[in-house]
Amino acid sequence: MPARASKPTSGESAPAKITIADIAAEAGVSVPTVSKVMNGRSDVAAETRQRVEEIIRRHGYQRRSDERNRRSNLLELMFHELESAWALEIIRGVEKVASDNGMAVVLSESQGRLRPGQSWLENVLARRPVGVVAVFSDLSTDQLAKLRARDIPVVVVDPVGEPTAETHSIGATNWQGGLTATRHLIELGHRRIAMIGGPQNVLCSRARVDGYRAALETAGLTVDPELVRHGDFHVEAGYKQMLPLLALENRPTAVFAGSDLQAVGVYEAARAAGLRVPEDLSVVGFDDLPVARWVGPPLTTVRQPLQEMAAAGARMAIVLASGGQPEHHRVELATSLVVRSSTAACPSL
Repeated sequence: MPARASKPTSGESAPAKITIADIAAEAGVSVPTVSKVMNGRSDVAAETRQRVEEIIRRHGYQRRSDERNRRSNLLELMFHELESAWALEIIRGVEKVASDNGMAVVLSESQGRLRPGQSWLENVLARRPVGVVAVFSDLSTDQLAKLRARDIPVVVVDPVGEPTAETHSIGATNWQGGLTATRHLIELGHRRIAMIGGPQNVLCSRARVDGYRAALETAGLTVDPELVRHGDFHVEAGYKQMLPLLALENRPTAVFAGSDLQAVGVYEAARAAGLRVPEDLSVVGFDDLPVARWVGPPLTTVRQPLQEMAAAGARMAIVLASGGQPEHHRVELATSLVVRSSTAACPSL
């Protein structure tokens, strides 16, 4: 391929922008092959795909404005799973923003995997949404690059891992939430405070546990590894992790659960052990889902503004799709403690 012109000096005309045909010629492949790579198709050899993508990145190729304008009027909302009231709160937040902007929402799920597969990517590229809001998910660098090549911005809500400098994301102050929840229990006189976290490899879970540890340490209390357990964020995990904690000779008098659903499981474990909440065991959850107000007793919890987080993610995706740049790549919305009836002064054991 002929050498590309250098930056023009005054009076010279600007060089023509690189085209798909130029990319194909430089890569030594056909134009349809380049199109397959840009569309995320799987029927391209890995070496060829890598060569084409490197040329696209090096030249900063972007599709023409008329191609970009052929996007569908959709927002893609992708979850790792769609099985809880937590997901419903996110959907409501995104749906409101989409409706206000005359858009529709497409829901997709990666069947419990934190990283969606190739078929998900191909379907998204075929739909050509305005943007993708990926919830509690971990897209690969390759997946993000393919979406960027098609001018489909991605915003991650509640990221699984530490977001890269290029990743736009919305989260909550999980560390502060864990600190506040545990301090509340300490102020009620509890010293044997258990913690049931979410998966250990997930950012928000680690932050909540770190906040719990910080609250104990700043109060001069020892963090007992025997009282720290991990599971997923569902009811069954709260139940299974709480039973052995209640069987300890020196059992905890309080527990901070990493989610409201875990807290519901804790309630059931306490009932199975013949204990009452909060007379025998104080319980704090995290999320402030609608169920927190209706369980018996109503659950003290850390409010995570899920609908607001989802709405912020949708708005950020729309701004990026229009060519704008949000003020911040990473936004964290504040959490707050909501005190109800599931916590009380420490009983004398």
